[in-house]
Amino acid sequence: MANHFAHRLPKETPLARPSESYVCQSCGAVYAKWAGRCDACGQWNTIELEQSAAPPNTVTTKGGKGTAISLDPLEGDATTEYRFPTGNGEFDRAVGGGLVPGAALLIGGDPGVGKSTLLLQIAAGLAQSGTKTAYISGEEATAQIRMRAKRLGLAKAPVGLGTGTSLRDILATLKETKPQAVIIDSIQTLWSDTLPAAPGTVTQVRACAQELVRYAKSNNCVVILVGHVTKDGQLAGPRVVEHLVDAVLYFEAEAGRAFRILRAVKNRFGGAHEIGVFEMTGGGLREVSNPSALFLSENDNQVSGSVVFGGIEGTRPLLCEIQALVSQSSLGAPRRAVVGWDNARLSMLLAVLDTRCGLDFGRHDVFLNVAGGLKISEPAADLAAATALLSARLDVALPPKLVVFGEVGLSGAVRPVPQISTRLAEASKLGFDMTLSPPSADGFGNLHAAPAEVIVDAVSFVKKQGGVP
Repeated sequence: MANHFAHRLPKETPLARPSESYVCQSCGAVYAKWAGRCDACGQWNTIELEQSAAPPNTVTTKGGKGTAISLDPLEGDATTEYRFPTGNGEFDRAVGGGLVPGAALLIGGDPGVGKSTLLLQIAAGLAQSGTKTAYISGEEATAQIRMRAKRLGLAKAPVGLGTGTSLRDILATLKETKPQAVIIDSIQTLWSDTLPAAPGTVTQVRACAQELVRYAKSNNCVVILVGHVTKDGQLAGPRVVEHLVDAVLYFEAEAGRAFRILRAVKNRFGGAHEIGVFEMTGGGLREVSNPSALFLSENDNQVSGSVVFGGIEGTRPLLCEIQALVSQSSLGAPRRAVVGWDNARLSMLLAVLDTRCGLDFGRHDVFLNVAGGLKISEPAADLAAATALLSARLDVALPPKLVVFGEVGLSGAVRPVPQISTRLAEASKLGFDMTLSPPSADGFGNLHAAPAEVIVDAVSFVKKQGGVP
């Protein structure tokens, strides 16, 4: 009898089960089964099992209707962009002139580089300028943060300090206190109770970052997230977190050196690749307003292989020293070592010097170094690196007040580079009186220009300085 009326009973709706997948904790790639190596990023032992809650079925429910979004015309009165000043000129330069209300920023860096120190100084600067600021830490206790603030001389700054890792508690605190700027240190320590995954996993990092970014946009609050980095120096977690935020900044440091560089690699409200330069001291991070003097040698006794490069980082001119050493090799395969520059670009430059200028580097060890620990990526450093190699190869010391820049093509032609007047103005300000650069850089102030249309002109210039026929 029970079976006869079974078809009349209402069917039970099956409970939604959390889905399981294997996710790479380095790049966020998803796999159906476990593997020892991630094919997407090449990392080993980073794939872990994660469970995510079943997605709500409100969108796929039959008959469900959404709310229409109003579409406004593109033409209209634009409001003036307002920014919160942080009181730190180098930080403001890196983010584009200050913090925009409603923006979400992600700052990453190696352990011990000074992220917490920098952000505590930024929080104090915002609070002292009248911006209601909250600093929430998931890694340190309140007493530890107060000790750092006392050491930095910021103990009296009106910053709201809190500790916690629960996303629900943090959002409740922010909705109650309504700060204008909040710093979360760090996003890897937060966890949401709606997800079964452990804190720091890709699922938790992505979900917590998305909720905080949503809060920033809906409440016009600046949210700064601190992110850990992998052993390769990339921000941990999937790239989708970087796409969620408005700006991504890396806090870099060279081992054994006191200076720090805050580099913007993405910025919706300013220029990308802008940098801020700091020096780590016992009293915290000190701004370096003239970084060119930091990266230039103070030794006036010029030796062969040393050249000053007139570079650009973002919109800021930056002069640095490029050093080269060329020595006779006793090995079958000569060594090529580069620090601070692209190894592949050095190989290309050596091939151009060999083919277009007839200089044999094939039986010599070549070492190239950017002094001060700076990393250069712009092609304008080609001519400076080539001049340093020529100086070392011919054992000719170049003038101490010479600045060099220009891009070298495979044909040996020296191509123009952007922002030439900015480079020359910085060189003139620091007392340089001679340039070796593309012909378009002629006639700037009191700088004597030695034009180089092709790489052979650079060879002639170096030989002329040493009296080499």
